[in-house]
Amino acid sequence: MSWRSTTQRRLCHWREAAARQRAERQRFRTRQREWRRTGRTPENFGPAPSGFTLVPWLLMGLGSFSNLFQGETPNPVVAGLGLFTFNSLYIYVVFRAFVKEKREAVRTRVALALMGLVTCGLAAGYGGSWLYFFPLLGLAVGAVMRGPLLGRVGIGLAAGAGVVTAYRSGWDAINVGYSTLLSTMVTAALLSLTDAVRELRTAREELARRAVEKERLRFSRDLHDLLGHTLSVIVVKSEAARRLAGRDLDAALGQVADIESVGRQALTEIREAVTGYREGSLVTELERARSALGAVGVEPVLHRSGPPLGPQTEALLAWVVREAVTNVVRHSGATRCEITVSGAPERVRLTVADNGTGTPEAETREGIGGTGLTGLKERLTAAGGSLTAGPGPRHGFTVTAELPVDTPEPPEGPAPQPTEQLA
Repeated sequence: MSWRSTTQRRLCHWREAAARQRAERQRFRTRQREWRRTGRTPENFGPAPSGFTLVPWLLMGLGSFSNLFQGETPNPVVAGLGLFTFNSLYIYVVFRAFVKEKREAVRTRVALALMGLVTCGLAAGYGGSWLYFFPLLGLAVGAVMRGPLLGRVGIGLAAGAGVVTAYRSGWDAINVGYSTLLSTMVTAALLSLTDAVRELRTAREELARRAVEKERLRFSRDLHDLLGHTLSVIVVKSEAARRLAGRDLDAALGQVADIESVGRQALTEIREAVTGYREGSLVTELERARSALGAVGVEPVLHRSGPPLGPQTEALLAWVVREAVTNVVRHSGATRCEITVSGAPERVRLTVADNGTGTPEAETREGIGGTGLTGLKERLTAAGGSLTAGPGPRHGFTVTAELPVDTPEPPEGPAPQPTEQLA
């Protein structure tokens, strides 16, 4: 690639960067007017810094350019080439300083070293206004350097600037050395602070995005579990009502009344799920399971033992009962389903076992995130529990859930019986 095409490509890149910077400034002015109108505190105080932020500091070299233009500088060709080289290297370095990968590249460090050599050569050869290229070199060093090496590099650069200036101008070395150190450290501090603010803002946006995703996942799980179970019960009871309508009208009307009750309860649960305040009741879910299983001719056998459970544990176990019974009603072809809740001082276990042909593989395989048994497994794992599902030891299908006991506050009145037989 020829030098002409390379120069054209870089000029095109700079024009595009300048256009982006102008557009960002225009957006910032629009937001600023909106902030003044509404009185809100802005979250973003301006466009992100770029190489254009440090380019205006090249005006510090106007004194040297003026001396060269007026013919007051000996060897003007060498001085002109040195001035052009310094400015080119400075622009190259500061535009790469705002991209981490380019800032840490070897090319940038080599360009910075060459810039230091040119600065020392021009300052030692001409003195005067050429000595103020050292603070410009400090700006470039501060824009590129990060980490523990910055202090040593800054002090070394200031010392070198002081030595060269003492050789050319005597006591002016203190001012040049101090301004070089100050420009290096202040530039590095400001740009490091800007990077930190941008990283914090990015982290905050990422946390907000993850919170939204987590809430969407929670709502999708609740909606799946609510509607999947409720619609299954409605379908089963509707079929039972249709079968009974011809020979036992009262029984059919009882099934229709159950459908109405289930539908009303589902509406309430969906409203509560939308607002995020739904807490499942294990006793209520067990009663629903008894009704749903009986409607399809499955004999429900329910056992419960152990101390009372906290609301969080009951809510999670209620979800497991809902999902497991839905699978039994829809897929198992069983004639008997046994639900056992056994509590211990530290953990509680729930088992739902049937004697059917089993649940289809699509309902239990790994990788179906957010629905069915996989979604329940994620919930229980997050709460410190576990969920296993698979063929029973003899036949049928078994779902087993374990959770740490969330002890509730002691209820008023007589203590509950240690064992509760629900069927």
